[in-house]
Formats: sequence, structure tokens, C-alpha cells
Amino acid sequence: MSEILLLVESKDGALDKKSLELMRGAGELAKELGVGAAAVVVGDQVGPLAEEAAAFGLQKVYRLEHPLLKGFDSGAWAAALQWLCGQLNPGMFLFSHSFVGKEVAPRLAYRLDTELTTDCLALKIDPADGLLIRTKPIYGGNAIADLKCAGVPQMVTMRKNCFEPMEQQSTRSEIVGMSPAIDESALKVKLLKTVSEEVVELDKANVVVAGGRGIEDKEDFAMLEALASAMCKTHGNVMVGCSRPVVDKAWMSADRQVGLTGTIVSPDTYIAIGISGAIQHLVGMIRSKKIVAINTDKGCNMFKVADYGVVADYRELVPALVKKLEEQS
Repeated sequence: MSEILLLVESKDGALDKKSLELMRGAGELAKELGVGAAAVVVGDQVGPLAEEAAAFGLQKVYRLEHPLLKGFDSGAWAAALQWLCGQLNPGMFLFSHSFVGKEVAPRLAYRLDTELTTDCLALKIDPADGLLIRTKPIYGGNAIADLKCAGVPQMVTMRKNCFEPMEQQSTRSEIVGMSPAIDESALKVKLLKTVSEEVVELDKANVVVAGGRGIEDKEDFAMLEALASAMCKTHGNVMVGCSRPVVDKAWMSADRQVGLTGTIVSPDTYIAIGISGAIQHLVGMIRSKKIVAINTDKGCNMFKVADYGVVADYRELVPALVKKLEEQS
């Protein structure tokens, strides 16, 4: 098999954490297959971003530059990546399941006449044929499937936090500058205005305090907010999240949801309050370093994965915890 490529994304001019996760995943797959892994940086004058990506020890960083690639246009990026694949014939191409990945990967897969699996949670190699086995949620997150597809390159988009971010390495990648053969016919959309949207990024929290179906009233989430606020003084970035039933009731916004149909998180501490522990939720937080469960049902699944479990009424326990934390601060 030829080398494995991943598309690099940036945020405010710096390497995005999602790309560091893809580097880890691509590197592990490449090692297993005995091939090289390379990052692809797309844009105009992206030398500094390529230099930053080179510090993470992949075999190569392809710096794909062209004036038409300034900013982001999905048609132009897809055309440039199609040209690159024609030059390199990669065996796999990994994308983040982000705005950029969801716009570019389907267009590129169509152009390359290959199959794309989106929103994957895990990847592994089938030793029988070397094809990629992709694990992803199906049926609205009510089940998880393992899929295998033919076609080259093998293409996927990956959710955030499915791999640990890659650390900087002592050896630097070789940077290969390339100028794709594209023209203005690749530009299909005209960008009129960019509007920033503020969203809750639960995956960046050090601690997540999450409430579930067991929270009886919407107003009770004020207790969880108070607990998060009290913990911020000693634990840094603490956010309040929830399970899917809370979003279905419109008590919290969808960007607060943890689970298969929400955000996958891996904080230092995850506090589950009134959450039973359905598999769809567990998949979204099982990689948390410490899990604390508070529930009145001592037989719930969450206690089976928790490091610490408390069988108690949250309306009594949470205010007591807040009071104790405030006394210690």
C-alpha cells in the first residue's frame, strides 16, 4: 500500500488539535502497514503552518500552495487534492469530521471514484486484506457498526477525540512544496461574508459536569452550574454538559450533549449526575481519566464504569459539595 495522507486544518493560523489527533491515527496505521504517513497543508503562503506540522515527526508534509487556495473554497480544495492524489496515489486519506472535512471529503471521494465513510469513531486494519475497518454510529446513534469498503484511496472522516493528539518529535518531517494544476473553473461558490459562531467546546474542558434524565427540572441545572463554578477555582476549565434526553426536552443546546450523537470528550474528570449510562452516552465519555457517578439507582450502568460512585439524591448532594468547595477556597 502507498502512503497514508491526512488533511491538516488550522485555527487562527495555528495547527488545529483535530489535525494532531489525525497525525496520531495516521501514524499508527502507517506503522502497522509498514508505509509512510504524510500531512497535507493546503492554502496560499502556508509555509509557517507546514513548518509547524513538520515538528510532529510524520514522514512528509506536502505543502500544497496556489493563489486560488487562499481562504477556503471546497471546490478549489477538492480539485487541488484530486491533483495531489493523481501524483501520489495514496492508499488512505484521513479527514476530520469538521466543516472542512465534511465539505471536501465527499467531493474528493466522488472525483476519485472511491468510497467515503463519515463520522468514524475508530479505525483498524483487517489483517486478511489490509483494508480499513471503520467503526461508526448508525441508526441515529442507536447502534455502532463496523464497515469495510473497497476503493483506493480508503477515505474516512474522524470525530474529534478519537485519537490522542500527537506530541512534537525530535525528528522533523520533510516538507515537499507542490503547486497544483487548477484554474478558476474549480471555484463554484463565491464567499460573501464570514460570520463567527460561538459554540460550547466541551472537548476542551478539564472537567465536565453532566446531567441526564434523572435531573427532574430544568431549573435544577443551576445546581450543576454552581458546582462547575465552584470547581473552576481549583480545576480550571469546567463546563456543564448533558445526555441526549436533556437536549430532546430543549433544556440545553445540542452543543452541550455528550455521546454518539453529541460530542466525544476525554476530560480529567467527568461527573455524571442522574445519567443511567446507556451505551450511546458511554461511548462519548468513557475515555475520561476519572469518572464520578451520582445516581439514586445503584444498579445503573454508569456505576459499572465509574471510578467513584455515590448513591444519593443530587438535590441533597450537589449543594453540599458546592458548600464544601466554597469553604475550602
